[in-house]
Amino acid sequence: MNAAGAGSATPTHGARRAPERSRSGGTGDEGRHHDFDELYAAHFTSVTTQLFAYLGDRQEAQDVTQEAFCRALQRWREVSAYDDPVAWVRRVAWNLATSHFRRSRVAAAFRRRHREVHTPEPSPDRVALFAALRALPPRPRQAVVLHYLADQAIVDVAESMQVSTGTVKSWLHRARVALGEQLQSPANPGAEEVRNA
Repeated sequence: MNAAGAGSATPTHGARRAPERSRSGGTGDEGRHHDFDELYAAHFTSVTTQLFAYLGDRQEAQDVTQEAFCRALQRWREVSAYDDPVAWVRRVAWNLATSHFRRSRVAAAFRRRHREVHTPEPSPDRVALFAALRALPPRPRQAVVLHYLADQAIVDVAESMQVSTGTVKSWLHRARVALGEQLQSPANPGAEEVRNA
């Protein structure tokens, strides 16, 4: 489909609904300001079509276009006063698409240079340990992972988490107790590497 010819079509084929506008975000002078919903309906398809041709991925094109319109909605009092609001939306969408395309090229180059590394399946005790870790609060859980699994010193854990070493030691002690209680069954030996540390 010609991208220009799609400019007046209402978004279809999985296109997103226009972002909701708050009541306080009205356009005021309807004779001068463009209506956001009408702009979205009239131009979403054409912008998406252009980005689809550039990115080669329809879903990504729709996501980028949606993000551009969301940014327009956030600044609608300003954007709606422009002579050509859709030009602003299109410029933002293209900037976003260009950034996405550059990231995709870097990722593709990385994949070409580095073969995928297949990690082995975790042992049953590791599976049990990871399940028990999910029961811990997020911050103590992070401290346990950094110290016991990533082999970071307590001072390094404290620095990366921006807390005192005493706080880290307290978290680790409480985590060892909690994990020991959860995994004290012989069928769940996964806490041994933490309890014996």
